[in-house]
Amino acid sequence: MVSFRITEDAARLYKQEMELTDGDYVRLFVRVGGVGSGGYSMGVAKEKPEAGSAVLQVDGIYFFVNPQDQWYMDGMVVSYDAQIDLLTFENPNIQDLTNPR
Repeated sequence: MVSFRITEDAARLYKQEMELTDGDYVRLFVRVGGVGSGGYSMGVAKEKPEAGSAVLQVDGIYFFVNPQDQWYMDGMVVSYDAQIDLLTFENPNIQDLTNPR
């Protein structure tokens, strides 16, 4: 089973920036970086989960990862630092999040 965490501060930021209301679903997925970067990043979209998705409820919002993206999100912690206005993504299972192996 995939395990990921979204902090309360990060959930509130997504809620505000995406104009989400309690009960909304947000998909977290793997994105390939820009031309020549070779890296990956996390994308977000407001949509409903597929069968087999890992779902986590934080601050009234349901964050989920579909099965095809769970390899990247397993162990991920998404947090927000309001002092520097920055979302951070940490995963101890992947040493280099921009070029995972």
